[in-house]
Amino acid sequence: MNRQAEVVVIGGGVIGTSIAYHLARAGVRDVVLVERDELAAGSTSKAAGGVRAQFSDVLNVQLGARSLEAFARFEEDTGYDIGLHRVGYLFLLSTPEDVASFEAGVRLQNSLDVPSRMIDPAEARRLSPLISTDGLLAAAYSPDDGHCTPEAVVHGYASAARNHGATILRHTDATGIETHGDTITAVVTTLGRIDTRTVICAAGAWSRAIGAMAGVDLPVQPLRRQIAVTEPVSGLPPTLPMTIDFSTSLYFHTEGPGLLVGMSDPDERPGYATDTHDRWIPRLAEAMRHRAPDLLALRRTGGWAGLYENTPDHNALIGEATSVSRFLYATGFSGHGFLQGPAVGEVVRDLYLGHVPFVDVSPLSAGRFAADAPRPEVNLV
Repeated sequence: MNRQAEVVVIGGGVIGTSIAYHLARAGVRDVVLVERDELAAGSTSKAAGGVRAQFSDVLNVQLGARSLEAFARFEEDTGYDIGLHRVGYLFLLSTPEDVASFEAGVRLQNSLDVPSRMIDPAEARRLSPLISTDGLLAAAYSPDDGHCTPEAVVHGYASAARNHGATILRHTDATGIETHGDTITAVVTTLGRIDTRTVICAAGAWSRAIGAMAGVDLPVQPLRRQIAVTEPVSGLPPTLPMTIDFSTSLYFHTEGPGLLVGMSDPDERPGYATDTHDRWIPRLAEAMRHRAPDLLALRRTGGWAGLYENTPDHNALIGEATSVSRFLYATGFSGHGFLQGPAVGEVVRDLYLGHVPFVDVSPLSAGRFAADAPRPEVNLV
């Protein structure tokens, strides 16, 4: 293969396919997306599928809210049913510091028309009857949040991108980026060379290596996160929200007739391992015993491990490199990439076209770390 492309997008997860779709739909010709495996085979297919606008950073609130609007009309736009359940997100808060932080977050979210609110423990238990309220001080809830199916979103975007003229190359690894001076001239792949002046990195946990090909530092570090799926649970309310015990990060939501359960593991070390293990189970069980004891009786029927793509401040990298022309990037979402995928596709489209995006993402530039201007996100799962 020896072909030309106006834009080469590297990465076939939700971010890459959303970008390809938005570019192609805007009339950009010869958009080529390269994915070294199957579409959604990386972090996207391992995501818990949560979608929300409950964040502490104004940019994340805006990106989340915009994406919620896109998820709501996704089937109309692409023809794909993504299994969207608008059942809300429920953050359970057990310390005065967390309550104060989420109260500030709710004020910010409300100022941006997100209908989140603080509720008392009794209402939290009515919404999520599997929880115990022992030691619970308050909760934050937003009814517009929820969860959907990550793979369906990716395949919907990919199909729609193809319909608008984009080319998607699966099982095609990007092995190099050629430059002449400070200008990109080509992407080298396992299928051959693609002449192009623009590369967009949407490679998730693998982005640092892609950035290095163009001499761009993308401080992204992979970290394994595990998810368990339970046997069917009788009597689950159809409106059970995505429930998160904020102090332990234990979370659960419905998955078919059972539950999807996850939690961070502070003993996990950075790396690309995605095999599953049981070392996290004792800590998971202790969190359940404290906050949702009924979960302890459930049998695990499956599970998986995937990679977070963490940055030093647990906030995304979105922007365009200044050291080489033109290298754009959207990566490092630290656990909230899936839910921001639709909005990020819009933003990167506008950055490429030279338009003003609906939100100013310049504070999310990768250069913020060299400038000692980190932008931490507090509402992490």
